Amino acid sequence: MGTLDWVVVVGYFFVMVAIGIWSRGRVKNIADFFTAGGKMPWWLSGISHHMSGYSAVMFVAFAAEAYRLGLTVYIWWSLTIGIGVGIGAFLFAGRWNRLRAKHDVASPLEYLARRYNVPTQQLMAWCGAVLKVVDIAAKWAAVSILLRGFAGVPITWGIVLIGLVTMVYSVLGGLWADALTDMGQFVIQGAAGIAMFVAVAAHLGGIDFMWTIWDKLPESHSDPLSGPYTFTFFMALFLIKTLEYNGGMWNLAQRYMAAPSGAAAKRSALLSAGLWLVWPLVLFFPMWAAPLIVPGMDANAEQAYVEMGKAMLPAGMVGLVLAGFFSHTMAMVSSDANVISAVITRDMLPKLWKGITRLTSDAQLKLARVTTFLFIGLSMIIAITSGGQGFVLKVVVDLVAATMGPIAIPLMLGLLPWFRKFGPSAAIASVIGGLGVWAFLYIEQMQKAAFVTKGVLVATPLVVSLILYIAFGLLKPEPSADRDVLLESLDSDDESKPAGDEPAAVKA
Repeated sequence: MGTLDWVVVVGYFFVMVAIGIWSRGRVKNIADFFTAGGKMPWWLSGISHHMSGYSAVMFVAFAAEAYRLGLTVYIWWSLTIGIGVGIGAFLFAGRWNRLRAKHDVASPLEYLARRYNVPTQQLMAWCGAVLKVVDIAAKWAAVSILLRGFAGVPITWGIVLIGLVTMVYSVLGGLWADALTDMGQFVIQGAAGIAMFVAVAAHLGGIDFMWTIWDKLPESHSDPLSGPYTFTFFMALFLIKTLEYNGGMWNLAQRYMAAPSGAAAKRSALLSAGLWLVWPLVLFFPMWAAPLIVPGMDANAEQAYVEMGKAMLPAGMVGLVLAGFFSHTMAMVSSDANVISAVITRDMLPKLWKGITRLTSDAQLKLARVTTFLFIGLSMIIAITSGGQGFVLKVVVDLVAATMGPIAIPLMLGLLPWFRKFGPSAAIASVIGGLGVWAFLYIEQMQKAAFVTKGVLVATPLVVSLILYIAFGLLKPEPSADRDVLLESLDSDDESKPAGDEPAAVKA
């Protein structure tokens, strides 16, 4: 990192903080803080949705897998997300938006109290909140590894630096700040990604490197699925990502809720899906070519992208690429912090302290900012104590991917009319059963049980959770007239609001 590189990085941080300060003026109440008041343009919602699904994990853990195994990482990660979000544009995006527009819902879990019951909502809120704080800790660890590789900054100081900047604009500006910084970050990471792509193309003799490198790499690098990533793993992850990126990852549901209408939310989802199918290819091609540029790094492949950047990029461009890494992580973390704050403020705390419901609008907004601050701070502490190396891929795949399914199945399928008779018994059995199976398999994996492959660890909790949800729903149907009214109201964008309808949290 030269002086010019540091100027670029510091300038990037300054712009992010400035956006947060400016966005503070747009946040008048808790609805603005959590859902942008439903006034976010569809294209901004779509770009924010796309950016909030990335982090520096891509340039550490996934870059390492691309270095070692080749094409497969795009197939089981980016492709599954792109197709899944495209499907969700027609199934889920509009329904999330109508929850806000017709039922004043400001948190993705707020509707669960009415859809199932309060115990179901609380179970999913607590499980998901614990999962998210560990997930975000992995994101901090990933970006701090990159900062150490490029600039020699110790992991602890890297986490503190990036975390504090994210904390400032997230606490001040809420979802508006998240989305506007996402837009700025989209431009920055676009420039950074293209810079690296062009540098690799120039080094390898032109744009035709995209198809000539495969003859120079090990034959298995062009296999769609290889190593531990089997067809079982692919199918399980496809279902998980379809649920996760359409709202199972709560912060992405917010992007649909923030759009002006259900139709606009659908357009947002289609834009995000298109970006997921195309843009990761620009980022992955340099990673696939990395063994030809910085060979012999299989044992330390998490540093491969860093070493390639330092070897090939001119002054200023290293800082731009590093800012691109920051942009991915800060976009995801800030949006996660906002949605966790919404879940805590709207769904969890009111059940622990009834006085929250009597707070003034200003007091509720202050509480939302405090919970955002505390969530980011706790995730930073976990990241600092983790040590970084090896922690990233293990958390992102073994923990997050494997446990997201059991938490997301009742949340997402509960939005669809086909499951209207599936009640709280099905939801609770699904969550507890899926997480219980994951805990058993994870312990077995730690004890080196041969049957617990990566595919088994990810797929089994999801399958068990889905089977339990369907079995309990069919064998013990729990019809509800109120639930039918709720689900029918999500079918279209008509302006009528159900008579006598209350916000889900109040009704609960």
